[in-house]
Amino acid sequence: MSERTVHLAVYDTLADWETGHATAWLARNGFRVRTVGPTREPVTSVGGMRVLPGLALEDLRPEDSALLILPGADLWEDGAENGALAPFAERAGHFLDAGVPVAAICGAVDGLARAGLLDERAHTAAAAPVLAATGYAGGGRYVEADAVTDGGLITAGPTEPVAFAREILGLLGAYEGELLDAWYRLFARSDPEAYAVLAAADEEKEGQ
Repeated sequence: MSERTVHLAVYDTLADWETGHATAWLARNGFRVRTVGPTREPVTSVGGMRVLPGLALEDLRPEDSALLILPGADLWEDGAENGALAPFAERAGHFLDAGVPVAAICGAVDGLARAGLLDERAHTAAAAPVLAATGYAGGGRYVEADAVTDGGLITAGPTEPVAFAREILGLLGAYEGELLDAWYRLFARSDPEAYAVLAAADEEKEGQ
């Protein structure tokens, strides 16, 4: 089950728009997406969406998961040590140490930087100067790209939810090769030829 279960962190002020592409298309490709909150009490996104976590963070174990996804949130900037979300950064470190990948976008990337998790991995974020303001030691490994995967860690800035999803879908094998490229071209560029590739693949799958 752990190979097909993805955990999505949810907390107050989470950025609704940053993980929808990834979680929707993982679910459509047979993955189970479970939400994990600070506790099992409801949280409210920046857009006002109320979410009831399926799991409390204290009960989340790397061995039960294929991936931990960390969206951005205002709370990532709440205090010098990640504020209220420091436990999520700490748990991300446990995942990486156990060889289970982590995907972080927007403010979550800043949080992982403060926790020292970007120091030895290539990464990207909203902007290099913004990340440098965290005081982290990994500036030499910053990459100007829409999304970056290295050492089991996916990072992306807040304006790149589609590229973020592309890295996640590719890492977990939901889409690969030509299909992954077509998926990205469809949702990032509205490429009609890409739609035809995906539609043909769906028809082939249904005929099997």
